Amino acid sequence: MTQAQTQPQLYSFDEFINWYPENSDVRYELHDGVIIEMPKPKGKHSTLTGSLIEQLFIIIRQMGQGGIWTIPRESIVKPKREKSGYEPDIIVLNQDVLDGEPRWESESIIQNPDSVKLIVEVVSTNWRDDYYNKLRDYEEMGIEEYWIVDYAALGPRKFIGSPKQPTFFVNTLVEGEYLMTPFTENTPIVSPMFPLFNFSPQQVFTLSFR
Repeated sequence: MTQAQTQPQLYSFDEFINWYPENSDVRYELHDGVIIEMPKPKGKHSTLTGSLIEQLFIIIRQMGQGGIWTIPRESIVKPKREKSGYEPDIIVLNQDVLDGEPRWESESIIQNPDSVKLIVEVVSTNWRDDYYNKLRDYEEMGIEEYWIVDYAALGPRKFIGSPKQPTFFVNTLVEGEYLMTPFTENTPIVSPMFPLFNFSPQQVFTLSFR
């Protein structure tokens, strides 16, 4: 006798927000109605994320946007899909337009693409989310720039090549679609949103893992 598998309970975005435990040490995201416990960043993933935040803060000040562009500790991005919600590794927000976010002050929710200057996802074992679901949803939202930082070369060969190698993607919105530009080794990274970010992937990883 074969036992029927129990289907996971599906949640709307608002049900997910109401469910989310306060002061949780665990991160959660909503993927097509299913609540997913996200792996807590550890080791190189955590170090790289922290290093990128430091570098971005320096460049934000150099660009004269200090005090205007900010990197919050926590936020949840609500894409157009009603049953999804993501907590990026890094998000850069424009405080000048946050008044247009009705749920920011009370729930740290971002749903207006004009509020976002950049989203960064550092790839881990759930790499399909970064390369497929989030790429699709951030593009559909109209997020201007989205970085995928695949320091461990975990992504699919059709994106990072064969043999696989660590790759830093800058995805830039062009006529409603992401133009995916890969950078590897010592090639300087080109970011339209952050033109002063002139590191190569190798420099980014060396600064993080020295």
